[in-house]
Amino acid sequence: MYNKIFKRILDFLLALTALLILLPVIIIITIALLFYNNGKPFFYQERPGKDEKIFRIIKFKTMNDKTDAQGVLLSDTHRLTPVGKFIRKTSLDETLQLINVVKGDMSLIGPRPLLPQYLPYYTEKEKLRHTVKPGITGLAQVNGRNQIDWDTKLSFDVEYVENISLKNDIAIIIKTIKKVITAKEVSVDTTDVEPSLDEIRKK
Repeated sequence: MYNKIFKRILDFLLALTALLILLPVIIIITIALLFYNNGKPFFYQERPGKDEKIFRIIKFKTMNDKTDAQGVLLSDTHRLTPVGKFIRKTSLDETLQLINVVKGDMSLIGPRPLLPQYLPYYTEKEKLRHTVKPGITGLAQVNGRNQIDWDTKLSFDVEYVENISLKNDIAIIIKTIKKVITAKEVSVDTTDVEPSLDEIRKK
């Protein structure tokens, strides 16, 4: 009952309320990024959601589009702006996904929406992550985020799907707030994090 009806109602009400409360902050960040990112404050990317349906996720753009002499994008380290570092450190880059939640593409809590190119590399059990809406935060994010390997991260996603409840969602929200306040386990520069899932499982 909770997953089928009340979770969506809570998602909509809480996400809309949060957007209204954070609106002044969102406006300030947007103006700042207009200057730092040459008029491009937002980042859009296609991600698979529930039932692997593709949707466009929206985030604040924390990196510029600088390239080398051959036209290849520079590493995160060289493209991450000072404002972008602050936004990532405080997890404010994720706030615009509240729009995705209001639209119904995402939930507040659920497996993080990953790249479409990863779809062929999930095991049958890991595919359970796409039987629910992806979330802004989830069980994997409060248990290591980018500091854990892919197998562990995906196992947390499956564990979440198999045990969805209001009690568990509240616990994840509380842990998420604590981690955001302490900026714990946030990878500001992702250049040296674990290789992508498809790179690992192609081997």
